[in-house]
Amino acid sequence: MLCRVTPSRRAAGVPVVTYGLIGLCALAFLLSPVSGAVPGHGGGDALLAAQNAYFERWGVIPHDLLRGSPHALLTPLTALFVHGGWLHLLGNMLFLHVFGAMTEERMGRVPFLLFYLGVGYLALFAYAAANAESRQTLVGASGAISGVLGAFLYLFPRARVTSLFPFLFFLPLRFPAWSVLIFWFVLQWLAARGAGEGPGVAYLAHVAGFGAGFLYAWGRYWRTDRVGAQTGATEGERQP
Repeated sequence: MLCRVTPSRRAAGVPVVTYGLIGLCALAFLLSPVSGAVPGHGGGDALLAAQNAYFERWGVIPHDLLRGSPHALLTPLTALFVHGGWLHLLGNMLFLHVFGAMTEERMGRVPFLLFYLGVGYLALFAYAAANAESRQTLVGASGAISGVLGAFLYLFPRARVTSLFPFLFFLPLRFPAWSVLIFWFVLQWLAARGAGEGPGVAYLAHVAGFGAGFLYAWGRYWRTDRVGAQTGATEGERQP
């Protein structure tokens, strides 16, 4: 599913933090042995060994994290900028681009950055706590981005989201944000209930991040009116 948010008004400024996070994730991936773009990492068995060492150094290993070594305690932050492949990177960055800009504008640049890092750390730590003996490496920004989705649900429940579904031949359909995000959350919750601690998608980190993001936005903004973006023209439909 591909998504695009329709704002009711033009953004007040460039979402510097959102674009900066996307740029840092892309740069870290391109320079890593996972991308295959740097010849210095070698090939064959040497490349595979470099990739494994890269994940173990910068990713979260639940068993190590819960034992509290200084390096392990930093990995929930470094893992936010590490991705396991091109599809992993592009999928995460698409969702950050779609939902991050409006959330950043609402929160402000510095608060949004602190929120992103904090909820990402919490999401990865929650997964590690639930799989305390696991030595599988956990990487990716999806826990933090799930937090952005949770905050977006509270702040912009009536924003219009244009979704493209491959099984409908990429027919663009528009839904209110609350329906798309709740549907997404339910899918993550169901997947988390059936997931083990082996290799695969860390759905529990998505659930924890989404819940933390929603609760943060509720606690921070419940005294103010929530923003309900009304249906308007998409960027591609705006008239000059």
